[in-house]
Amino acid sequence: MIQVKDIVKSFEGNVVLDHVSADFEDGKVNMIIGQSGSGKTVLMKSMIGLHTIDAGQIIFDTRNGQENLATMREKEVRMLHREVGMLFQGAALFDSMTVQENVMYPLEMFSDMSHEQMVERARFCLQRVDMPERAFSLMPSEISGGMQKRVAIARAIALNPRYLFCDEPNSGLDPKTSLVIDQLIQDITQEYGICTIVNSHDMNSIMEIGDNIILLKNGKKEWQGSRFEIFDSDNESLNDFVFASDLFKKIKNATNNQSPQA
Repeated sequence: MIQVKDIVKSFEGNVVLDHVSADFEDGKVNMIIGQSGSGKTVLMKSMIGLHTIDAGQIIFDTRNGQENLATMREKEVRMLHREVGMLFQGAALFDSMTVQENVMYPLEMFSDMSHEQMVERARFCLQRVDMPERAFSLMPSEISGGMQKRVAIARAIALNPRYLFCDEPNSGLDPKTSLVIDQLIQDITQEYGICTIVNSHDMNSIMEIGDNIILLKNGKKEWQGSRFEIFDSDNESLNDFVFASDLFKKIKNATNNQSPQA
């Protein structure tokens, strides 16, 4: 679990996160949603230490107990990062490395495995995300965007992380491939009990895999709940964000207008 407690972050006097508190749970897909400029990207970057917060606490349940990111020394932050997997918006694979070499990269950087063990682990992770073996020796430019995201997920889980951060994982993907990636993220989260944090504005993803959803607006937390609670919520900010689409408005109206069954 990660607990964010009353955190504040500003840039040049402009408050971007205004006393935000939220819990991000293990074994669940925790989604940060909100309009552009709401603070969701700054929140995610603060949670992985790319931004230093002005006030508050970011508490990680690590293998050594609870630790506050805001007071960790540099060495402790590096140790924490070994427990963190990252899935970037554009996959961010190394063009000069094969698919298998990309997945081996964090193992070479942070593990004490032998070369044979790293190869075995990389191949296991690629098989887990349903990559065909013939693609292991290909370069990223030789595979599709959807396959690149699969490789990026395999690389993110190579070190068996406790936490998985995903920044707009479906960016640039077609709807069918997006559903596959969503399902893969959810399956891996549940299978390994990972605390997964997804930064997204994709309503399909939110409604498909949002186990624990945090809505930000103007740097404040406006709502927290699951995808199953969205249609019953009377939170104005949530409704304005979720039901901006005519399709989702129709779905909500149809849901609300259904008569109780006898």
